[in-house]
Amino acid sequence: MTEPLALELQKYLQATRALLLAKLDGLSEYDRRRPLVPSGTNLLGLVKHVVGIEYVYLGTSVGRPPEKPLPWEEDGSVWEGADMWALPSESTAYLTDLYRAACAHSDRSITELPLDTPAEVPHWAEDKRRTTFGALLVRVVDETAHHAGHADLVRELIDGQGGADADMLDEAGWTEYYTKIQRAAETFRTEH
Repeated sequence: MTEPLALELQKYLQATRALLLAKLDGLSEYDRRRPLVPSGTNLLGLVKHVVGIEYVYLGTSVGRPPEKPLPWEEDGSVWEGADMWALPSESTAYLTDLYRAACAHSDRSITELPLDTPAEVPHWAEDKRRTTFGALLVRVVDETAHHAGHADLVRELIDGQGGADADMLDEAGWTEYYTKIQRAAETFRTEH
């Protein structure tokens, strides 16, 4: 029987996964892939990144690696940021299917493993790599929420579609709200 805390964490994780994937809806391949901030953050790259997060922390680290290694891990390009953007040969369908498979793999771990199951993260420093499945589950919930927040902002930069509260105000209301915040910030502007 799955522990109540594990079920609660899984519920939040599943909801956040769905929010992240929903940010791709209705966009062109270009908009899903294009970087909109200096760090290169892009929607499809965020999905690709969390594929590895799911497989490594909730799979490999507890002795349950994926059937087939991820190409960017197998060739080592993950350490050059290859998990943060989609190659032209990596379609949206390919990466979202891979993410769904990683999530299903993780969900099986969540339902089958106690939270105190020993875990070992292969890429962490030798003296810090031992942990528990529960600690890694919390980390994956946190990482996924963190990246879903990035996705909210990137999507808003693409087409103005904001987060869950985007329908709280109409366009005029959001303009007024933005102006109010800008005015408050202006009181602290200094000339350089």
